[in-house]
Amino acid sequence: MSESKPLIMDYEGSRWREEFWRGREYEDRAERIALSHLLPPRGKRIVEIGAGFGRLADLYRGYQQIILLDYARSMLKDARARWGDDPRFIFVAADLYNLPFADDALDTAVTVRVLHHVVNIPNAFGEVARVVRPRGTYVTDFANKRHLKAILKYYLSHILRRAKSNGAESKDASPFSLESYEFVTLNYDYHPAYISRELTRAGFQIHDSRAVSTFRVGALKRALPATVLASMDGLIQHPTSKLQISPSIFLRAENEKFGVPHLNSTLWRCVNCHSTQMIEQSDPAGLLCETDGSFYPRVDGIYDFKITGA
Repeated sequence: MSESKPLIMDYEGSRWREEFWRGREYEDRAERIALSHLLPPRGKRIVEIGAGFGRLADLYRGYQQIILLDYARSMLKDARARWGDDPRFIFVAADLYNLPFADDALDTAVTVRVLHHVVNIPNAFGEVARVVRPRGTYVTDFANKRHLKAILKYYLSHILRRAKSNGAESKDASPFSLESYEFVTLNYDYHPAYISRELTRAGFQIHDSRAVSTFRVGALKRALPATVLASMDGLIQHPTSKLQISPSIFLRAENEKFGVPHLNSTLWRCVNCHSTQMIEQSDPAGLLCETDGSFYPRVDGIYDFKITGA
């Protein structure tokens, strides 16, 4: 029996931009500080997977081609409304587990607030490793299950939790276990050692890290302006990164796979047959796979690899 497709968090039609990011100016600023330190400033091609409405896209202006990829078309429509006037931007609706890019087609890949929703981390890292060229860069973050607040909460509630479970203890809920912790459906916290291990298995080597959103405490956010908290966060991101106790950890990894560190001139790959024999069409607009006849339409300026037609 073939392996079933992993579940995917779909934000189609959601008001994530208006609802989730209200009151999170501090987190946004802190994440931008981390990315500005970890992201290679220039290159030919960069993709942000799970780009949403293009919140971070202004940080990619040093690249000749900027690909914003998301599973939700509604998010990409918002991103295109913000960035569509810049010809360097390409908007793509696709699946992280089956990216529509040729091997070694990208200098840099970015996932921010994405691993939080990823069921199969090894498969996701393997696919990112495939599309990033040798010596290319992968910048990512993850929700840290062993952050300081979780550790304190764990010890404070330890006796009560054991009493309620008749002495049994959930390993995945422990901040010290390597198992992922799904606290809400398709919302995962990960242990730093697990993420590090899986990146290594996928062929990446971690070169830098940042501890982010250390001051994500309601009382602090109410007491201090977001600009002040973010500035404080930026000052301690690198010095405290090795402690691995912040709610979010950002990583910069290099693809160590064998090969000459050259970018593949071919960008697209058919998600059905994996052929790179793809041609651009104008009427109807989209990409046609010459190998199996699959057609991926470009609607409202968005290449849609979730819809396939012959």
